[in-house]
Amino acid sequence: MPEVSAGILAWRRTASGPEVLLVHPGGPWWRGKDAAAWSIPKGLVEPGEDLLAAALRETAEELGRPLDPVAAPEPLAPVRTPGGKRICAFLVEADFDPTGLASNAFEMEWPPRSGRRASFPEVDQAAWFGPDAARVRIHRGQLALLEDGLRRLPPPG
Repeated sequence: MPEVSAGILAWRRTASGPEVLLVHPGGPWWRGKDAAAWSIPKGLVEPGEDLLAAALRETAEELGRPLDPVAAPEPLAPVRTPGGKRICAFLVEADFDPTGLASNAFEMEWPPRSGRRASFPEVDQAAWFGPDAARVRIHRGQLALLEDGLRRLPPPG
């Protein structure tokens, strides 16, 4: 059975238009990568777990604190990544100060084949992006989530 992840596509209103919150994965493999490297905050759904509860939990783990939604989350159309994972996401108007990022950590052998373990943050950056910049930065497997979310945003004004 393919893995299922759940996450939040957070957005906020600004004077220049809407922005979405994306996160950059931590660890040595992602260092220095920008285009198609960012993601919505998300993670694996536990067996029997509600998708929205999982999305909110995983987002809080990756950001270091829960988002404070302005309105009820709206489900987006799920996507399937090229690797087969299903991603279920929710559009949420919220605000988050990226300078407060405090992500969970993970361990891995580093450097490879060294026998040593190193700890890295799951997410090493979070930032708000306008639609065009977000399209360039988001992982290709999540682009359909972004486009669905952008279509659902209220018109400016």
